[in-house]
Amino acid sequence: MDKRSDEQWLVALEADDTPEQAAALEDLRLRLKRGIFYYLSRERSDLANRAHSELEQMAEDFAQEATLRVLKNLRSFRGDSQFTTWATKVAVRVAISELRRARYRDFSLEEVTADGELMPNLAEMFLSNRPAGPEKATERRDVLAKIQHAIDTALTDRQRTALTAVGLRNVPLEVVAERMNTNRNALYKLLYDARMKLRGALEAEGLSIDYIQILFEE
Repeated sequence: MDKRSDEQWLVALEADDTPEQAAALEDLRLRLKRGIFYYLSRERSDLANRAHSELEQMAEDFAQEATLRVLKNLRSFRGDSQFTTWATKVAVRVAISELRRARYRDFSLEEVTADGELMPNLAEMFLSNRPAGPEKATERRDVLAKIQHAIDTALTDRQRTALTAVGLRNVPLEVVAERMNTNRNALYKLLYDARMKLRGALEAEGLSIDYIQILFEE
């Protein structure tokens, strides 16, 4: 396993339905499992209290998906680093993605768009660590209310849901895309359209983006 060159890895992994491919896939899976376990046990402080056996199982599960991801993306390997280094980076990204998915396993889009939920989040996003005098505080509250109104009235339900989840709640794109039965590219387009429509609605109220930024910067 450790003696394969980059070219040998690629040739073996691309040899469909052969003993060579099967051996290379198993070697790759074991290598990626070790890399993922190292990441989970040494670089994730949020997993520090997990038992060794639990981290082992997580690494095993993630390695399965990572092996398939590497196999699917072989043609994107450019040789800037060793193949095994590149593959391990892919595996770590898979682990990060899976951990984020697990965090939002019980997440509901309906909860983030419930009535009365947006204003506290808007206030937190704009007002954190930015004290102001009474007049400016009042002006900020008025602007926040107009932003809230624009979100409620100018956006479609899907635009409001996407913008609230991604922009205000920082829910990962892949999680929101999955819950909305769409893909990342379509979600990017939905968010872009939502932001443009929101900008237009605010400007119609005499609120330019520059003005809002200045108001909440000081």
